[in-house]
Amino acid sequence: MPFILFRLVRRLGRARAWGLPLLIVVTVFLTSWPLMVWAEPSENTITAAENYWWWFLVTASTVGYGDFFPTTVGGHLVGVYVIIGGIATLTTLFTRIATAIETAKGQRMMGRIDLDLSDHLVMLSYTPGRTERLVEELTDDGTLPIALCAWEDVPQNPLPQYPDVEFVRGDLADEAVLRRAGVHRAARVLVDARDDNEALALTVAVTHVNTDAHVVVTLRDMGRARNFSYVDDDVRCVQWHSPRLATEELQDPGIAAVYTELMTPGGRNTYSARLPAEFAGTTFGRVQEAMGRGFGATVLAVQHDGALLEPHWETPLPGGSVLYYVGGRRLAQAEIDVCCSA
Repeated sequence: MPFILFRLVRRLGRARAWGLPLLIVVTVFLTSWPLMVWAEPSENTITAAENYWWWFLVTASTVGYGDFFPTTVGGHLVGVYVIIGGIATLTTLFTRIATAIETAKGQRMMGRIDLDLSDHLVMLSYTPGRTERLVEELTDDGTLPIALCAWEDVPQNPLPQYPDVEFVRGDLADEAVLRRAGVHRAARVLVDARDDNEALALTVAVTHVNTDAHVVVTLRDMGRARNFSYVDDDVRCVQWHSPRLATEELQDPGIAAVYTELMTPGGRNTYSARLPAEFAGTTFGRVQEAMGRGFGATVLAVQHDGALLEPHWETPLPGGSVLYYVGGRRLAQAEIDVCCSA
C-alpha cells in the first residue's frame, strides 16, 4: 500500500494536481489568521503562532480536538470559514486523486504505462484464442508475473480476466516499447508472432534489449530455426502448432532440445515392445532396471487394453502390456524376454 500511494503521489505531482488544493488552503490560512486575531481577545492563545497552525489543521480537516477554540461570534464565523475552506480543499484534492486513478486505469487498459516488473515472462504478440490458451497453461503452472505485448491493432487489454497479466501495446520491434514491458529485466520471453519473418525481427529486437533472457520462438517452418541461431545460439525454436511445447520450454528450458533429439532419426528414439503373457506379474521396477542396466533404455509409459497405466516401482504388469521406451535402438523380442526374466 505505501508503494501504491507513493506512485500515485508521484503521478499527481507530475500532473500538477496539487496546485488548486494548495492555493485554496494557503489562501484560507493567510486570510483567516488575521481575522481570528481581530475577532478574538488577546488572552485567547488560539491566535499565537505556535497554536494557530494546529487549530487550523484540525479544524480544516473537520477533526476538531477542542484544545483550542474561538470564544466570540466573530471567531466562530472565522471557524466556519476555515471549515468551508477545508472541505473545499479536500473535495478538490479527492476529485483530482479519483481522476488520476481513473486515468491511470485507462492508460493501463490501453497498454500505455511502463510496467514495474522484473524476472517475469514477456509474451510478444496476441492471437485470439491461442494466447488465452497459452496464458491459462502458464498461470496454471504458476508462471507469474506475465507481461503481454500486442501490436497497435489491439485497442486494449484483451485479457482483463487475468488480473496478474499486465498489458503493453505498440510497435513490438521498437526498443522503447520492449522496455515499457520490462524486457530488459525479464527472465523469459516468448515470441509468438504472426508469421516467421515477424518472429525473426522481434527476436533480433529482444536479444538487443536483453542478452540474458531465455527466448522461445514459435515457428511455422522449423526449417528456419537455423536463421535464429545466427541471432543467438541460445534462442529456442519450437513448432507453432504445438503451444504446449512452447509452455514446457518456457518452464523447463532445454526440454525442446530433448524432444527434438527424440524425433530425429539416427539418435535416441522412442520405441514400443509387448510384454509376453508368460511374464505377467513382473514388476515395473524390475523391467525398468533390467532395460536400463542391460541396454541403456528408459521405459516412459505402459499401456494395457488401450489404457495408459501409471505404474509405481512395485506395480505388477499385466501380460500383453505394451512398453514404450527410449533407447539407442529397437530391442529384439528376445532381448525383451531377457529383461523380463532377469
